[in-house]
Amino acid sequence: MQNSNKSKFLLPETVSILDSMSLRARLVVEGYIIGQHRSPFHGFSVEFAEHRSYEPGDEIRHIDWKLYGKTDRLYVKRYEEETNLSSHIILDISKSMMFSSSKISKLSYANTLVAALSYLMIKQQDAVGLVQFSNQIDSFLLPKSRPSHLSSILDKLGDDKFGQDTQIEKILHEMAERIVKRGLVILISDLIDDQQKILNGLKHFRHNKQEVIVFHLFDRKELEFDFSDRTKFVDMETGEEITTEPWHIRSNYKDLISKKQKYFRAKCQENLIDYCPIVTDQSLEFCLTEYLRKRKNLG
Repeated sequence: MQNSNKSKFLLPETVSILDSMSLRARLVVEGYIIGQHRSPFHGFSVEFAEHRSYEPGDEIRHIDWKLYGKTDRLYVKRYEEETNLSSHIILDISKSMMFSSSKISKLSYANTLVAALSYLMIKQQDAVGLVQFSNQIDSFLLPKSRPSHLSSILDKLGDDKFGQDTQIEKILHEMAERIVKRGLVILISDLIDDQQKILNGLKHFRHNKQEVIVFHLFDRKELEFDFSDRTKFVDMETGEEITTEPWHIRSNYKDLISKKQKYFRAKCQENLIDYCPIVTDQSLEFCLTEYLRKRKNLG
């Protein structure tokens, strides 16, 4: 594949046709690097710290062959990044995340983002873990930095795997209690729940001195509400229905969406939380840039 073609995999519609999460992750990250015309790892500390015994799954390129020649035992060079940052990606897989007005559901976009972030973190030798939730924690992988851990994360992701309704606050409080080591928490969700309760959960992480990024997902139709004909709207989580002429409610609806974004933007800024609204037709480049900016500040 030519380098000039790889940057196209930052486009959600292009990458969504790939069944392999591993391939999605690699092409998105490589496309990002090419698009930046520089390595996103620039500026990160890669100073050699110490040796440790070789373990299955460690990359061969980190083996110290000179030391092997002297001791006849395998050791790998341990770098500062291996213990620099521990990240937890908390992914909403509730029914509302299955909404799509195009080829890409919010969940599909989120899964690709998780795959790319995990690939990038492990390449930086940072530890990353994954939490999938709806009204309960559906899966929980502890953070690890070994290359083999990436496969465990990608195996959990699936565009057709979803849970039930959303109970974000309960999940955030539970995870804030379970995450002991200080690090980075990344919430990826459409935030369809009580705003104050979500904020309470996010503030719990900040109380525990965790750094937090929130990627707030929208489908383009959810923002524009550009329906023209009489339409039946169905709540994907409760099943509640309403049939109406869209223009009757468009103004009030868009006002509510605008107020919701303003609320989260203001309250997150007040609590030193990075708030990033994302639309599923938007290039993944923005998300990776936001993460790398945060990572560099923490480094």
